[in-house]
Amino acid sequence: MHIVILGLSITSSWGNGHATTYRALVRELVRRGHDVLFLERDVPWYAAHRDPSGTWAGRTELYASLDDLRERFASEVRKADLVVVGSYVPQGVDVGAWVQGTAKGVTAFYDIDTPVTLAKLERGDFEYLAPHLVPGYQLYLSFTGGPTLQRIEQELGSPAARPLYCSCDPELYGPCAGRPRWDLGYLGTYSHDRQPVLERLMLDAARGWPEGRFVVAGPQYPEGVAWPPNVERVQHLPPPEHPAFYTAQRFTLNVTRADMVRAGYSPSVRLFEAAACGVPIISDAWEGLDTFFTPGVEILVSRDARETLGYLRELPEPERQAVALRARARVLAEHTAEHRARTLEAYAREAASGRAP
Repeated sequence: MHIVILGLSITSSWGNGHATTYRALVRELVRRGHDVLFLERDVPWYAAHRDPSGTWAGRTELYASLDDLRERFASEVRKADLVVVGSYVPQGVDVGAWVQGTAKGVTAFYDIDTPVTLAKLERGDFEYLAPHLVPGYQLYLSFTGGPTLQRIEQELGSPAARPLYCSCDPELYGPCAGRPRWDLGYLGTYSHDRQPVLERLMLDAARGWPEGRFVVAGPQYPEGVAWPPNVERVQHLPPPEHPAFYTAQRFTLNVTRADMVRAGYSPSVRLFEAAACGVPIISDAWEGLDTFFTPGVEILVSRDARETLGYLRELPEPERQAVALRARARVLAEHTAEHRARTLEAYAREAASGRAP
């Protein structure tokens, strides 16, 4: 296929999680023989933080404005077999309307921020998507699955809302050598809705086990957070250092944003990346978690500090390692970028044939 993707960014991973998703997906599509053109709006904050060229595959072109996009790339969009417009694309409503009026192939909206998008539409915030555009996209590809997909079809009129979850890039994430330094770690930027869960599942556990070793990595935590003395802080951790960080933990903690918990079926990329690194995961509970990992077998679920400490202090070492190995096997079998590329192929073929994906 000839595929055109208009996304937030592929050239810069600064301040966004879209670039790594697009890079892995485009690379696998190219490997499978597709011609992929990625179109990105040239904005100063990404221009100042470009990642090294060669970090991503396919063809990439920057455009300066909506008029520039129309003038230079109309023929590419018109001849494409599949055109994908991503969430948070600048002037996304205008871009989407132009794509729907220009493309001759299958059109799709790729929502990497589904619960956020739906909340914005409810309050009349049409920053990058408007309700009248949804029926015009033949596919609504969503980072969130489950009942949210039916809602998108029934309330917004999407012809086909389908899951295209985040994934892991096994070429970047895998086990590293070395012995664990910490009993439990957490990687994540501060969020006011995640902080109470982090307090309950990790910080209270640290207070209850002074001999334990804990670590929290991530920026923007306020001055007022009362860190227990046995919790180490890492202010910033570049993505290339994530695998070694995960491997240095006996267990890693996953905490889900509140809007993702409400929607359910919204796995974080951290889940797949940590599992690929061979680290057992302790996660908060949310609907749909069991469709990605089997609780008690491939992932451990905690609701309070007592349960967290039970895993840290009582789980036998052979079982700890077995949980990690089973989770890694699950990710490699179902949740890599190659799997997402194959899924996108199937959706596009069926949409082009007029059959429901």
